[in-house]
Amino acid sequence: MAAVDDLLKANERYLAGFPGPRPKNPSLKLTIITCMDSRLDLFGALGLNIGEAHLIRNAGGIPTDDVLRSLAISQRALGTEEVVLIHHTDCGMEGFDDTAFRAQLESETGRAPTWDVRGFDDVRDDVRRSVEIVRGCPWVPNRDKVRGFVFDVASARVEAVD
Repeated sequence: MAAVDDLLKANERYLAGFPGPRPKNPSLKLTIITCMDSRLDLFGALGLNIGEAHLIRNAGGIPTDDVLRSLAISQRALGTEEVVLIHHTDCGMEGFDDTAFRAQLESETGRAPTWDVRGFDDVRDDVRRSVEIVRGCPWVPNRDKVRGFVFDVASARVEAVD
């Protein structure tokens, strides 16, 4: 497990300059919902610091039930007010066949997943759809401050989607 060992060594180096605990509530009162893709350095690309925003990540940055649960907690218990959805170019969920994936998992394990893995065909259309899902969620109190963006993995440019 060389990768894990490297992580632990990096943590030892990090501890030397660790500034101490930060407040639990994000100082920008912001939640970002985005993809788990390792190419997205949102702290660097958006100028964020630790403690300023919640980042909720999953495959595709899609507002699934679990993401909406986390967002409701973020707003109701931890004081966030704004939501940014950031999808990206060259995403593995673009063109993803949920039906085939679920059938493969069931065939291999004998159990059907209890969750969906919704893919999409157009990243900008999916951002719009995702924004509407968040705006329509009754458990999220601050639904008027929701915006969507696309992160270009080739240039790191973030563009608004209207």
